[in-house]
Amino acid sequence: MKTRSYFLKFVILLGVFNFINAQSSDGSNGINQINPIYDYLGQKISNTATIPDFQSKSDQLKITGTIYKSDGVTPAKNVVLYIEQADEHGDFDLRNEKENRYVYNRAWIKTNEDGKYTFYTYVPGNDRRFNQFQQIFPVVIDENQNTYEIGTYLFDQDPLLSRACRKKIAKKDDPTRILKLQKVESLFTAKRDIVLPENIGKEKVASK
Repeated sequence: MKTRSYFLKFVILLGVFNFINAQSSDGSNGINQINPIYDYLGQKISNTATIPDFQSKSDQLKITGTIYKSDGVTPAKNVVLYIEQADEHGDFDLRNEKENRYVYNRAWIKTNEDGKYTFYTYVPGNDRRFNQFQQIFPVVIDENQNTYEIGTYLFDQDPLLSRACRKKIAKKDDPTRILKLQKVESLFTAKRDIVLPENIGKEKVASK
């Protein structure tokens, strides 16, 4: 599976900057605040967020989980998790605000002491024109302001997620990124815990 290449195509489509861990000239961590993922700055965010137009979507989805430090045990506090996704038809609703172009269907959370997070969103559609999976694209900004990608959220019921792809994920990747949905009344639910990588250094961490 070439999730990495799919993500790169997506970024090119948006015409936005790559998600990077920028470094200032004095060696301290810097942030490229032009990138739309930093639009949360100046806003009050919590560990629960809702995607725009959630109430109007048919396949409503609640995603919960805990973000851990690299030891896989200690909850990671003050971590920002950003997600963006296509609509239910697999199309990205791109909008402009001043000089910024961004995906409308997006949201941010910030973990507290227990590292837990919740997103209220919906199941995105496939873009069959480009043979794209149903997926949600996440970016992490950790407590030290390192910014990097993690593996996309995938969906177990996705018809494009082939057996061969599942085998590759099981062998070389994190199989928990494949969400197995449970229906609770009118709401789908799923869980994904995230373990932050260690030794981020100056380089962006590629998608798993």
